[in-house]
Amino acid sequence: MTDPLFTPPFPQPTRNKRTMMRRFFIGWHSWIHVLFEKSYTMKMGEIRGKGQLMYIANELPLVERILKGGTEFPKHRELVRGLSPLIGNGVFSANGEDWENQRAMINPAFAHTAMNKTMPMMVAAVDAFLDRIAGMDRRKPINIDPMMTHVAADIIFRTLFGQTLDAKRSLVIHRAFGRFQRMSHSSSMLGLYGLPTGWFDRRTVAPAETIRGVFAPIVKARYDAFHAGDPVTHKDILQSLVEAKSPETGEHFTLKAVMDQVATIFLAGHETSASTMTWALYILSECDHIQQRAREEVARIVGDAPLTPAMLKDMTLVRNIFKETLRLYPPLAFFPREVPCPMQMRDKQLVPGAMLVVAPWLTQRNKDNWACPHSFDPDRFDDPANADMARQAWFPFSRGPRVCVGAGFAQQEVMTVIAATLRRYRLSVRPGYKPEPISRLTVRPRKGMWLMFDPVS
Repeated sequence: MTDPLFTPPFPQPTRNKRTMMRRFFIGWHSWIHVLFEKSYTMKMGEIRGKGQLMYIANELPLVERILKGGTEFPKHRELVRGLSPLIGNGVFSANGEDWENQRAMINPAFAHTAMNKTMPMMVAAVDAFLDRIAGMDRRKPINIDPMMTHVAADIIFRTLFGQTLDAKRSLVIHRAFGRFQRMSHSSSMLGLYGLPTGWFDRRTVAPAETIRGVFAPIVKARYDAFHAGDPVTHKDILQSLVEAKSPETGEHFTLKAVMDQVATIFLAGHETSASTMTWALYILSECDHIQQRAREEVARIVGDAPLTPAMLKDMTLVRNIFKETLRLYPPLAFFPREVPCPMQMRDKQLVPGAMLVVAPWLTQRNKDNWACPHSFDPDRFDDPANADMARQAWFPFSRGPRVCVGAGFAQQEVMTVIAATLRRYRLSVRPGYKPEPISRLTVRPRKGMWLMFDPVS
């Protein structure tokens, strides 16, 4: 007998579109809560706010056109404005020739994310997390949401800077980013409705500076040492960024530019991975049969040995759990681009400057693309019938020229967390517990993620 599919929590869409005023009050809390049934199956939608015209492209050929278009469809100015206090003009938010130059300069730095180089750092960070769990009172649920932030931030800290991240600084980052998301989201909602955003814009600055302040002394010291001609003693991402030269001018990044790139890599390298880790462990806690299968796969491949990249490559089920978690809970639910010039898409004449949204949250949950789209079924990625959809309707890392350069890194660290955790603990939740996903900058649980950890006998 086949075990029934588990459907993890998501905002149940209403049958009909809500009024504009109702959408505002619901959207103030979370973007994904304003969606209605047709949102998931429409080919292309249009939302007319008082402050912003928005198109949502959900049809696969349109998704392909926009994402493969690269610099033809720049990151929307609202996204750039909202993130600027935190990441400045980093490679994530830059557009056009500026983006092309930045990407060329930072690409060599990602040689330091090669699997064999980063695996020991990842294993050490995950072991430290599991040791923290072992030292806690496991008779009651443990909130893993801030702990996943610590694991992911510690991994990227080791890779970026060659040093560990302590619990105190990790908690500072977790809390500050929560405040930043809240203020930035509120600003975006007000902007969409043509309302003043200044009060919330100003309140994004302090948490952004708090986050940047965690690594600013490290960056400045390394930058100053390099430009003073001191001997190079580090081989990590930060050093590569400090030494990077523009292929056009031969110039190095300024200190501010290095800080912007570091902030971008740090944000992209820990916040999105932390989201995926959190949701993956939660879903496994609800699916004991899949959890046990994954544990058996890990035991068969790893035994008592330390985890290696070669072992991860052989873990088909663990990899599919990672992919299916990202299908259901893409950390970035929406990719906002900008309409660059008048153009036709389906029956709509797009207006220059309007927001053009590609939404992994919608396309990856579209019943026209996936069977049982809201249910957790990692085995769907082994089904040949889903091969086309796995290529076309799964894009949590985007696609085309602006695909996330850290996709492989993220897969490796999340799989390491899953595999290492299942070797030591059996995950479960208290009866009746249901986390609520909310979508602001990333998709995270609204009130934390409370799981039970029982040692594997």
